[in-house]
Amino acid sequence: MEAQTKQETVSTFGYKQELQRSLTLRDLVVYGMIFMVPIAPFGIYGSVAQGSGGMVALTYLIGMVGMIFTALSYARMSEAFPIAGSVYSYAQRGINPTVGFFAGWVLLLDYILVPSLLYLVSASALGELVPSVPVWVWLIVFIAVNTLINIRGIEFTAKANMIVLAFELIVLLLFIIVGLTALINGVGGGFSLKPIYDANHFSMPLVMGAVSIAVLSFLGFDGISTLAEETKGGVNTVGKAAIIALFGVGGLFIVQTWIAAMIWPDFTSFENADVAFYQIAELAGGPWLKNLCILATVISWGLANALAAQAAISRILYSMGRDKNLPAFLAKVHPRFKTPYLSTVLVAVISLLVGLFFMNQLAALTSLVNFGALTAFLLLHVSVFNHYFLRNKSGNVVKHLLLPLIGFLIIGYVWYSLDAMSKELGFIWLGIGVVYYLFLKISKRTVVLE
Repeated sequence: MEAQTKQETVSTFGYKQELQRSLTLRDLVVYGMIFMVPIAPFGIYGSVAQGSGGMVALTYLIGMVGMIFTALSYARMSEAFPIAGSVYSYAQRGINPTVGFFAGWVLLLDYILVPSLLYLVSASALGELVPSVPVWVWLIVFIAVNTLINIRGIEFTAKANMIVLAFELIVLLLFIIVGLTALINGVGGGFSLKPIYDANHFSMPLVMGAVSIAVLSFLGFDGISTLAEETKGGVNTVGKAAIIALFGVGGLFIVQTWIAAMIWPDFTSFENADVAFYQIAELAGGPWLKNLCILATVISWGLANALAAQAAISRILYSMGRDKNLPAFLAKVHPRFKTPYLSTVLVAVISLLVGLFFMNQLAALTSLVNFGALTAFLLLHVSVFNHYFLRNKSGNVVKHLLLPLIGFLIIGYVWYSLDAMSKELGFIWLGIGVVYYLFLKISKRTVVLE
């Protein structure tokens, strides 16, 4: 009976239930946590510490608060439109198809580049352990493994996620215990509130500039919405999972960066900002903890997080493909595994090409990813306001006006704080999207919603 109800829900929006519904609330929470990576600060700690004047924990706290309002907007729109496609589908139906197309277009910039970024970060970390193996070899290995797992099925992916998440949390717990023990024994600068607020270095533009970097760690809870057509348990399951995952992982970000900042308070003295966290781990516990943190980063970023990212973007391509906003072959579903396998393969090919192209340009790749995500979040908040407050005349001022407005303002300020290169490359991508959309309109290939 439940499967039938869900199929009718999807049919309401003019689609067939093709993907397999097998994911529970727990699966979605795990997926979101895996996508965000509980140990994400391991990989970018040095950049955030230097950018925030040492107030790393404050940076992640502000990022989490801002993302809470975005998660609430995801919850509202996933209840109204429980279909795959994330902000693409929400803006398409909550505002209009044209805005929806461009929401999907900027989401592509985010999701389709994230796997490549993750592979490169992992390959760089592996360079500390196995310097004799070229980066491109690791790229191929990571991409091949993740593609096979994702084609095998979302349920199989969920089981793999559980194992990796357990490993990440164990490593994080070890770092916290060893780090606190080191502080008690006199290592570092001792217990301090400076990672939360340091009057000697604080300025809002400084901290928000660092938030625009740290926001990369939070990208992932939004990916839960791409699995709406593979979820069981009601239309509010996606929203609940996003909020739970965000609070859980956000809290872990704050704790680990606070401890790290106290162990190594002089953020200007890192030998190499890209591996700063591993230096801190070595100071706290020795080479074994450093190597364990590197290994955890490799597995969590290069395998688990990239696995989740590939699953998310393949669902967005699937959704845009069945609407004829992208080539229709992207909507092909594997007859046995019930997964959008051609979309998954395409993502693998693009990930390899992008990874090879940006091999020594991580900053540029990160900029593109953040521009796409933050722009999509802005359109998400507008979708809530337009769909509920304007179109359906909702009288709920708090849920449908005030909360999305606060979310829009916070994300807007973070977007404004992005560096110039982010915006320049992002607007170039939007320009390409305009040309492509005009082609679709002229050739009449877009789907007109009922």
